[in-house]
Amino acid sequence: MRIANLNGRLHILTADGGIDVESASKGVFSADPQAIYARWREFRDWATGAELTATVAVDLNALGPPAPRPPQVLAVGLNYREHAIEAGLDIPDEPVVFTKFPSCLTGPASDVAVEPGSWTDWEVELVAVISQRAEHVPAEDAWNYVAGLTVGQDISDRLLQFRGPQPQQFDLGKSRPGFGPTGPWIVTPDELSDPDDLTITCTLDDEQMQKASTKDMIFSIPQIVARLSTILPLLPGDVIFTGTPAGIGATMNPPRWLTPGQTLTSHVEGIGEMHNHIVSTSAHSPARSP
Repeated sequence: MRIANLNGRLHILTADGGIDVESASKGVFSADPQAIYARWREFRDWATGAELTATVAVDLNALGPPAPRPPQVLAVGLNYREHAIEAGLDIPDEPVVFTKFPSCLTGPASDVAVEPGSWTDWEVELVAVISQRAEHVPAEDAWNYVAGLTVGQDISDRLLQFRGPQPQQFDLGKSRPGFGPTGPWIVTPDELSDPDDLTITCTLDDEQMQKASTKDMIFSIPQIVARLSTILPLLPGDVIFTGTPAGIGATMNPPRWLTPGQTLTSHVEGIGEMHNHIVSTSAHSPARSP
């Protein structure tokens, strides 16, 4: 199943178009895309058994983040070996975790506004959305706690991220408005032939910057869910960015940064892709998505 935030309303997507969930369920389920995760099992049972007909045309530019207001946004750094190597850092023994603030989340066609002269970097990622409260979940059961997967970009202001004698602004550097595009929709794991082995790519204009398989993750999604759930409860609708492959701008010689006029394309096999235009903050209002 694929679900999307279309014009701020929850839709199930089919090859024929979209199904407005509130209308199709006669009000049993809300139109709010975020609210569905608190009733995920009930929703899955209904969607599986109902006779649903697509009635809505899907405008990709009208898609917002599939989980627009998550209780928590967690992210894993250095989760691909080649990325750790390019950064000159040791392979971690356990997940390196930080946060992004939910206000940075936008949709798959949203603009990314960068400040003139900033060191703004790209990081394509596979993103998991949690389906139910998870505490002390063993890795072998972890997929049962994942509603689905989507594509994400962990956009990073490197100057802000590493400002000061120590990298004390890590979360802030990754949480400017528009620095968390996600989408285009959520795909449930059962639709993927192997959710642990998906090709992931990032292209800047016509140049491929990143390409890897998610099987190259140091810590798989089940391992991440298991580890995090021993420290804090994961909540329905939580969003987890699972790390980026090698090929970021900061490690290039010379470094390369996002500049206005470029288009950032992020793709994950079996899920879809996002197209985010890079614009200047001097000519752009704060990012908003449906």
